[in-house]
Amino acid sequence: MLKRALLVALAVIVAGIIILFAIFKVSEYRQSAARDITASQGARPEIDAPRSGLFPLVKVAKPIGWGADQAPAAAPGLKVQRFASGLDHPRWMLPLPNGDVLVAETNAPKRPASTMSLKERARRWVMSWVGANTPSANRITLLRDADGDGIAESRSVLIDGLVSPFGMALVGDQLYIGNADALVRVPFAVGQTRVTAKPVKVVDLPSVINYHWTKNVVASPDGKRLFVTVGSNSNVGENGLNAEKGRAAIWEIDPTTGNHRIYAYGLRNPNGMAWEPTTKQLWTVVNERDELGSDIVPDYLTSVQFGGFYGWPWYYWGGYVDSRPGEDPDNLQSYVIRPDYALGAHTASLGLTFTDKAKLGPRFAQGAIIGQHGSWNRKPPSGYKVVFVPFRGGKPQDKPVDLLTGFLTEDGEAHGRPVGTEIDRTGALLVADDVGNVIWRVSAR
Repeated sequence: MLKRALLVALAVIVAGIIILFAIFKVSEYRQSAARDITASQGARPEIDAPRSGLFPLVKVAKPIGWGADQAPAAAPGLKVQRFASGLDHPRWMLPLPNGDVLVAETNAPKRPASTMSLKERARRWVMSWVGANTPSANRITLLRDADGDGIAESRSVLIDGLVSPFGMALVGDQLYIGNADALVRVPFAVGQTRVTAKPVKVVDLPSVINYHWTKNVVASPDGKRLFVTVGSNSNVGENGLNAEKGRAAIWEIDPTTGNHRIYAYGLRNPNGMAWEPTTKQLWTVVNERDELGSDIVPDYLTSVQFGGFYGWPWYYWGGYVDSRPGEDPDNLQSYVIRPDYALGAHTASLGLTFTDKAKLGPRFAQGAIIGQHGSWNRKPPSGYKVVFVPFRGGKPQDKPVDLLTGFLTEDGEAHGRPVGTEIDRTGALLVADDVGNVIWRVSAR
């Protein structure tokens, strides 16, 4: 009898596993892409109906790094080399007037388990498998190419002991740093290789939970204002709206007083910011929401309007309704600003720089360069590349053009993942690769 009962129990368990696997595969099929990624790119992307499943789609690229003789592939007419290697999660950069380059070696701050839902713990476990949750180096490193050969032959720790630093802006003799929990500043002179002064807080930034922790910083052209990105504390408000106060927004800050206001909001996770050279307007790239299928919602590149509402969490792409957050208490649907340009669903577009100071040939003379970190929840994967978006008259045109590829293998493994993009003093492109732990330099042949 006991043997029979054990066999029955085993059969039930096996049947349960088979059924669960079948449900999982059906769920994955429902959420897989029905269109090519180009359908969700450009000024008029195709916005399909949401497609969800019992289980969220997870397709994480295993990180394998770069071999000594391996490198990404540059677009025709361009060449790529290692500007610096052996870094610890390099994410963001700041080129200095003398040619030095500052790089934030950083990762997410440690987060108390008490602030995480079961779903969030599962997500973080998956991301830890690809190295996304390793301890943060918490430092800014200075790289110097003194002989001008395109390789940084020296490096020094400019400042350490920070709190998951990300964005940096130099205004006069003050270096502003976007920590995960505050905007801080330190005195800094170009040419200096070590800062010993203790950072001074300019203003606290929202930091509880830190679902999105990166805080980017750019200065206005006259240096009188700073703009800081603050991502949401959730995918679509599932941690409650109280956790979203001051988040999913770009802040405008007076660096002398710390006084601040919300410059634009409803931006789920804005990262890169830059001033468009023709219109002198602020632009940003934004990561959109998950779990509506592989074809939506597209991440985007957009000009930033003062006081503008871009829809999160109730709406996307100019007014499409997302029912998951519940009712919009202020009925803002008619006020949602449609973004200027779609970059593709789940590309995790992060870096942004314009090419007015680049020397990459006529094909890349006028437009924006965007680092796409790559998807973790799309089938097939998207992103894992650096793209160029052509501009005319201060507006994006046509589809994105591949500028740097080869980060993702045919087997779906990741050599690296691009983050920040910057133009150096010579007009070459620098790309921070936080999985490959390399900064790549792309220049004209």
